[in-house]
Amino acid sequence: MHKPSHRLLGIAAIGAASVLVLGLTVGTAKAEDKLRVGKAISLPFDFTPLDVGMEKGIFKKHGLEIEEINFAGSAKLQQGLAADAVDIGLGSGPEIAFVAKGNTDLGIAAFAGPASGLFLIVRPDAGIKTPADLKGKKIGVSTVGGLTDWMVHQVSVKQGWGNDGIAVTPLGADEAQIAAMKTKDLDGMAIDVAGAYTLQGMKEAVILLNFGAIVPDFINHITYATNKIIAEHPDRVRAFNAGWFETVAWMRQNKDETIRIVAPVMNKTPEIAAHAFDVVMPALSDTGKFDQKALKVLAQSFVDTHVLPEAPDMSKLYTERFLPGAGK
Repeated sequence: MHKPSHRLLGIAAIGAASVLVLGLTVGTAKAEDKLRVGKAISLPFDFTPLDVGMEKGIFKKHGLEIEEINFAGSAKLQQGLAADAVDIGLGSGPEIAFVAKGNTDLGIAAFAGPASGLFLIVRPDAGIKTPADLKGKKIGVSTVGGLTDWMVHQVSVKQGWGNDGIAVTPLGADEAQIAAMKTKDLDGMAIDVAGAYTLQGMKEAVILLNFGAIVPDFINHITYATNKIIAEHPDRVRAFNAGWFETVAWMRQNKDETIRIVAPVMNKTPEIAAHAFDVVMPALSDTGKFDQKALKVLAQSFVDTHVLPEAPDMSKLYTERFLPGAGK
């Protein structure tokens, strides 16, 4: 048997070294950091930047692998945050009352202003022609303490009936509320713009009002992060906000592609999704900063609606340190 030449041994050694280096490179390559993100409600356009950012690889560009989890309302989302079932929650402004009550999370971005994408619809046969006809009527909302619950109570207050002039009825997801309207167990419901125009087009409901006109100084949606993810992985929290607001900017410049992505997410036709785009996009924030006047409106409302015994110190319920450009 011939002994291998020194040249062949050298080639083999180089090859082995190359394989070793390659193996080390592959083995130590950094995978995306996983982040569990919950939506209070799965379908509204307001929350679709999450889906668009995932589809376009924007969150991945920021080093994140997103696991999306959907909930049946604000209370369920806050329970999920408290139970460490999600790291980040896309919820409503009024949900910040849960933080004031001691829930283990914090607002990290105010991502939508007035609730221009939220409507109150009523059954065509409910005898409701104007907001003045709502007294004593049963109006469906998703959950106690959530956005829709808060808004319907505000209609009652502004009509001069106090907090309980309307029979607010929490029934969870939209599907349950729509079913209750069909059986006449509800006279109406609060629903996103896409759902409102869909049901009106089917002659199953009539749009009564846009909540954006009821409370113009408002924080419609807030992104929440658990105290745990903030303490253990602040970089992921910062990366999520960066990916979210980059996605919103992309959506503003790419309406047609946005509609293609979000229509199936919303379970709506492209035409309805386009209408939602036109109504909601102007209300989405480009910065995530918390408006002080709107925070005061929220704080006082918690007292008016007996959610809290006194107005909380709102500055302790949110932080802006994870927003893009913060600290620069």
